[in-house]
Amino acid sequence: MEDAAPGLEKDLVRILEETTAGDPMSHLKWTNKSTRTMAEELGRRGHDVSHVTVARCLHGMDYSLQANVKTLEGAQHPDRDRQFRYINAQVSAFMGSGDPVLSVDTKKKELVGAFANKGRRWRKGGTPDRVLVHDFPTTADGKAIPYGSYDVARDEAFVNVGITHDTAEFAVESIRRWWRMLGKKAYPKARRLLICADAGGSNGNRLRLWKVELQRFSDQLRIPITVCHYPPGTSKWNKIEHRLFSFVSMNWKGRPLVSYEAIVNLIGNTRTKTGLKVKAMLDVKRYEKGQKIADDQMEALRLKRHAFHGDWNYTVAPPVVRGRKRA
Repeated sequence: MEDAAPGLEKDLVRILEETTAGDPMSHLKWTNKSTRTMAEELGRRGHDVSHVTVARCLHGMDYSLQANVKTLEGAQHPDRDRQFRYINAQVSAFMGSGDPVLSVDTKKKELVGAFANKGRRWRKGGTPDRVLVHDFPTTADGKAIPYGSYDVARDEAFVNVGITHDTAEFAVESIRRWWRMLGKKAYPKARRLLICADAGGSNGNRLRLWKVELQRFSDQLRIPITVCHYPPGTSKWNKIEHRLFSFVSMNWKGRPLVSYEAIVNLIGNTRTKTGLKVKAMLDVKRYEKGQKIADDQMEALRLKRHAFHGDWNYTVAPPVVRGRKRA
């Protein structure tokens, strides 16, 4: 390039340096100026080149068009890595004793109706699904709130699809339904349950209602329930995200979620080569937002905070009563 047009590469580099962004240690750079704009600028500097030539030169200099990539998680908590190690140790201990380990979370809420859904799927030529031009919530038949409970050991999941609000009551009811539909049969001799959850959302570690509802569930099961929360800003490491929800999204890509029945069926028919099995059902119960939990209700909880980060790791236990059957 330098031989054909002396000084071209240096002038192109100067133009790029005005707008180049990214990691200064990377060999791959990118710019937000178009090749046509750069060709015009080079023309003003005495180089008669086309935008095609500029593009070829850029590739030769290791430049390429790049999109944004979500990788930054913000400031990391100083105990982030220690909490991950603690969670891994808890998971190993529970699985080693044959007790269930659940990864739980709420998937992104979805509008129900003839709305565009990202992705493409195979259809006969000229017969695309026709959807609404605008995704206005007011034109939807409602919203679907999928809350998943993923069994880490069995590669099995239950998704409870709510229709009202993503509350702590809804979250625990979703886990309760997992137990009734799958867990009770899979773990008839379970002595305890481990739940791995994000630190925010309907299962956030600061939510009083979450702990109150967990206590009720523990009382029903007659076994203690341990909860370990992922540190703030690390939800993508929650196993349910890449072992369940990512495959649900792949399964329904390009398909308009026209009804609750369609959503439940698409979730329930999600499969993977590793053997993932998913069961889904619709939850028509009305869950109310803004429920208040009094101090005396919190004091009545049989909640024990762990020695390490008791705000993230804790266990709720049932009353000690012998001879009663498990729910």
